[in-house]
Amino acid sequence: MRELLVRTNIWWVLFLRLLLAMFLFSLCRVGFYLYNRDYFADLTTGTFFEILVGGLRFDLTAVLYTNMLVLVLMIVPLEIRFRAGYQAVVKWIFFVFNGIALAANVSDFIYFKFTGRRTTADIFQQFEHEQNMGGLLGRFLLDYWHATLWWIGLIVLMVWLYNRTRVQGPLMRNKWLFYISGLAAMLGVAYLTIGGIRGGFQHSTRPITLNDAGKYVRDPKDVPLVLNTPFALYRTLGKTKIKKVHYFADEAELDSVFSPVRHGADSGAMRKLNVVVLVLESFSKEFVGFFNHDRENGTYKGYTPFLDSLLQHSRSYTYSLASGRKSIDALPSVIASVPSMGVPYVLSPFSGNKINSLGTILRGEGYHNSFFHGAPNGSMGFQAFMNIAGIEHYYGMTEYGNDADFDGWWGIWDDKFLQFMAHTQRDFHEPFFSAFFSVSSHHPFNVPDEYKARFTGGREPILKCIQYTDESLRQYFHTVSKYPWFKNTLFVITADHTSSNIMFDDSRTARGLFSIPIFFYRPDNSLVGLEPGLVQQSDIMPTVLGYLGYPHDYIAFGRDAFHSTDEVAWNYKDDVYQLYQGDYLMQFDGRRALSLYNYKTDRMLQENVVKQFPDVVQGMEKKMRAIIQQYNNRMVDNKLTLSAAARQ
Repeated sequence: MRELLVRTNIWWVLFLRLLLAMFLFSLCRVGFYLYNRDYFADLTTGTFFEILVGGLRFDLTAVLYTNMLVLVLMIVPLEIRFRAGYQAVVKWIFFVFNGIALAANVSDFIYFKFTGRRTTADIFQQFEHEQNMGGLLGRFLLDYWHATLWWIGLIVLMVWLYNRTRVQGPLMRNKWLFYISGLAAMLGVAYLTIGGIRGGFQHSTRPITLNDAGKYVRDPKDVPLVLNTPFALYRTLGKTKIKKVHYFADEAELDSVFSPVRHGADSGAMRKLNVVVLVLESFSKEFVGFFNHDRENGTYKGYTPFLDSLLQHSRSYTYSLASGRKSIDALPSVIASVPSMGVPYVLSPFSGNKINSLGTILRGEGYHNSFFHGAPNGSMGFQAFMNIAGIEHYYGMTEYGNDADFDGWWGIWDDKFLQFMAHTQRDFHEPFFSAFFSVSSHHPFNVPDEYKARFTGGREPILKCIQYTDESLRQYFHTVSKYPWFKNTLFVITADHTSSNIMFDDSRTARGLFSIPIFFYRPDNSLVGLEPGLVQQSDIMPTVLGYLGYPHDYIAFGRDAFHSTDEVAWNYKDDVYQLYQGDYLMQFDGRRALSLYNYKTDRMLQENVVKQFPDVVQGMEKKMRAIIQQYNNRMVDNKLTLSAAARQ
């Protein structure tokens, strides 16, 4: 067997051992598939190999996390690294940490059958009160002995292959050269490790999360096959605030207070209008003159003349709210009526859950689906989420195909990309659903050179970008208004969240920080008027489906704003739930109401009347508890969709 022994420098040995861990993780993915092949019954051989390749990105992150101590011990530029005793310690650290990681992977061969997703950090909360964990583990090992044998086989293979390499050195005789080159190599490895853990180096790309697995699948149910269990555990440690609660013991009572089951239209055929949803980066409601005629003694004009003109012919709301404060909070709320509750849905352990969305529902009705975002493909995890949301066609910077229009930071300039979207939509078969997410109203607050003299903005640096994107929208509507499909289209315009550039004091309040425009436009002027009521991002999906006359039941945490009279909205801020109902905003910590404000008359939220209206507080607490229980328990139990029978 000596001919199989490889003696080489320490850097090559480190690479080979990390490669060994990657290989073992891939074997685990194969085992995961074999144990659960009935769940992935429609998977073709070609798609499986695509998933294997896509999974390497997640394996790399998990392997680097798992072997962080090994990495540190191997790259520190000291001669002690080459001693046999030191390498023996490194070896056992490698065996222990990777053995545990492999055990986590193999345990999901079986546990996945019960949960339908990769095990995440909420498992520790789920079993924290178990008194017989040792007995449960022993029973698991006995009942599923074949999985245990698989793990033992992986351990034997790991030990055998690890021992086929030996560190040779030090190879440099010159001490100064040894330390200088070692330090340089250490910094290089550290840089590459950070990139590997993050999933890339682009400044516009956030660290890779569970949601990113959606980028590598054609069917959302295949997401668990892309992931690995150590990755799911690492990425969700300390991230979830979502765990099952039992405020209501009786399900019927719970449903009577709040139910996310939305019922389809019971009369007439579905109107298959095109639907276009435009989500605008950082467009606070205070930027839009239409909603702020009373500001600055009635002289305030705002910075969105085109949107102001469109709002004259649209259905809008006096109080309209975002679900969160980040871009990644917005799309699940807008597209799938799944708001953020404590942690962005796409970053939660449950982002692989099966959901219904405008994409999945309208595709089932024969719609062509598309999403447009001018950033580099994969930015913000939007492409992955669109796959999960059932939207087949993604148009990003790659599809745009002209880097000359790149703004240097975030993506293609809005005016250019909106025209690209318009020209692309021209060839879509009807009916179609398209969503768009803008990029230009963002730090460092630049506009294209040809607009710099035209748009000077105001006292906040973002305002010239708001003016520019508003003009980009005017040009888009001018183009598409000439197309035959335009008159048969419902447009929805909203923002992802408010801007950090705040102009008015009431925009800094607990309500103002979530105040965004949400409005609906039909070219035939059939939707007109500023309603005095309340609407939130997660109302968009059920409102669109209600307007189209969708005939089947589905799950949505928002309401049909055109038909439902139960005006309620909520969001989450600083570990506190905020419920809006009637004239009041209640802040609730999960146990009791902390404050109550009449947000319609008390714009600065200065008078806490929680003790003055006990009946209002009691009713709102009950509603909020029902919302939390429905949301948390359905999220944990993966019940965000209805069965085919229940949809009828």
